[in-house]
Amino acid sequence: MSVLINFQLNFIKQEQHLMLPRTSSIILTQNLYDILFQYVITPEKEAKLDHFIKLLENHIKSKAMAPFSLPVSELEFLEEGLEELRLLNWVEIPVAVFQINLDACLDKEGYQDEIDKITQFLESLMIVRRYSGSDLVYVYPASLVRY
Repeated sequence: MSVLINFQLNFIKQEQHLMLPRTSSIILTQNLYDILFQYVITPEKEAKLDHFIKLLENHIKSKAMAPFSLPVSELEFLEEGLEELRLLNWVEIPVAVFQINLDACLDKEGYQDEIDKITQFLESLMIVRRYSGSDLVYVYPASLVRY
């Protein structure tokens, strides 16, 4: 691993997330879409469901070491569909959100590269997943088993 520049982790908040169970596949994702679609009755909710499914598919394809989860607040649009997720063994867990702050001024590309390196470094120390191309990382409870 290359040398990292100085950085800080700033605690932002703790959120309740619903976490995908360990057994998963792209086929499960499509089935999940079909199950949850019955709870989506507006174009706005359908767009949110499409976004949710795309995030899930990307996570599965990435073969990440950290689990897939989203804040319960982001999934409330599913309404009764939240209960369906729980019946499919999705678990509610506390997740800490941290922001990575760099001590150096970098251009956009250099900044993203450095955040990637820091995230990889953090993954070697704890169960962590970067939040969608930002400088935020989800830190999962130490009691979780790595994927």
